[in-house]
Amino acid sequence: MEGYEIILLMLNAIAFLLMFIDKRHARYGAFRIAEKYLLGLAVLGGSAGIWLGMKVFRHKTKHSVFAYGIPLVICLQVALLLMSAITGGRSIL
Repeated sequence: MEGYEIILLMLNAIAFLLMFIDKRHARYGAFRIAEKYLLGLAVLGGSAGIWLGMKVFRHKTKHSVFAYGIPLVICLQVALLLMSAITGGRSIL
């Protein structure tokens, strides 16, 4: 594994863990993790972890910003990866 792959794996593991923690906090009325932090983590590369956490823990599934936003972020990230692969890693801008 290369460095960026390890970072992405860690980001997604942290995102998944934060979804678990926030779900537990929601059940017991404890301090919650702000949605902007969860969404920010998704944009930085943890979108798969957030999406998996939504599905596994049934958390934030009724919030439209998560229900539609996270799949959109995933699609954009996949498109960027494909464009990068097609251009051989050269800048697309």
